[in-house]
Amino acid sequence: MILVDAGPLVALVDADDQHHARCVAALKTFREPMATVWPPLTEAMYLLEKLPWAQEALWEMLERGALQLLPLDSGDAPRIRELMRKYVNRPMDLVDAALLRVAEREGLRRIFTVDRRDFSVYRLHGRTRPTLIPWGRGMPCPLRFSVRQARHVVPSFFAPCSGEFT
Repeated sequence: MILVDAGPLVALVDADDQHHARCVAALKTFREPMATVWPPLTEAMYLLEKLPWAQEALWEMLERGALQLLPLDSGDAPRIRELMRKYVNRPMDLVDAALLRVAEREGLRRIFTVDRRDFSVYRLHGRTRPTLIPWGRGMPCPLRFSVRQARHVVPSFFAPCSGEFT
């Protein structure tokens, strides 16, 4: 399973995002399911507030099972708080701390993020470096989409389009 940060969620559905092509290219290579938690999804929805069709694409990803929503509960809060204190000099935000907590809890190492600056510093259980996707600027990204095309491309990765994006 691959954990997904807010940045790729935005980039996958917004063709004008600077990371769009790299994230779409990375997505096409995935053989594992994607998952996230509420904080990154909330942040992505906020960042896409002026693109309601893009928000709708994220909801469709969840509905179709292309993106799973993993639970966070009060039992996770102490570790999230501890992580935010540990990385206070970054500073680590709630979104990053929640993803790192779930990665530790579920034994996951792969994180789909465009925030390489922070995630390259973070360690799982204080020791293990997570594997970050996309892998780097040198990754081939042959895809280029216009905003109009993106409305059709993103849903097609997950299932036949319902027609809501036309």
